[in-house]
Amino acid sequence: MKKIVTGAEKCPDSIFQQCAKLVPDAVILEGYGITECSPVVAANLVGNRKSGSVGKPVRSVEVCIVDVESGRPVSAHETGMLLVAGPSIFDGYYRHDGPSPFVEVDGKLWYKTGDLVSMDDDGFLLFQGRLKRFLKAGGEMISLPALEEPFARAFPPDENGPKVAVEGMETEDGRHIVLFTTQDLSLRRASEMLLESGLRGVMRLDEVRHIESVPVLGTGKTDYKELRRLLEESLKV
Repeated sequence: MKKIVTGAEKCPDSIFQQCAKLVPDAVILEGYGITECSPVVAANLVGNRKSGSVGKPVRSVEVCIVDVESGRPVSAHETGMLLVAGPSIFDGYYRHDGPSPFVEVDGKLWYKTGDLVSMDDDGFLLFQGRLKRFLKAGGEMISLPALEEPFARAFPPDENGPKVAVEGMETEDGRHIVLFTTQDLSLRRASEMLLESGLRGVMRLDEVRHIESVPVLGTGKTDYKELRRLLEESLKV
């Protein structure tokens, strides 16, 4: 095997590590795409790749990264919502009467991906996560995927599915973030693991909840909607 191409979701470090052990000579290429964009937006290439990124935008796609609140373009290395435009972008949803999936910036119409990214000085995109997978507390954006990563690395999925998942929600008191896990893990130990991975301040858990299995979709991905439902139910929101 010479190449391994990943996509759909942000590829966790644990997968890269497993691939490096199983097929050490293979080149791992991570990309990024959306159904509404037909679907490739960015990709790492064999001769033009950067670890930790999802590659550079493909030639037919224009990108713009804007501040979530102001809607204005951000500077290099700053995280914002990714907007895309180009001939491969769809024209709109069939018989859609909800909010427009497009936004105008400086006189140009862009598709709102709902994804948070940053771009480095070389033009590589770094995927930070879905906007809906972020919470705001104390004026700061909290990345739920970033909180989940240390645990996913320590307890990688097996044939029975994922062993950990992090979900949270904003509340009247601020926020409530829960680590759902099938493992024997205390809140104290989980907090220590976050500190060991370099996460501090608002990047913390409020609860560790033990469950028999982490709910998954038909695709095998974690069902965060179900976890959100369980969380709302327990908090009586």
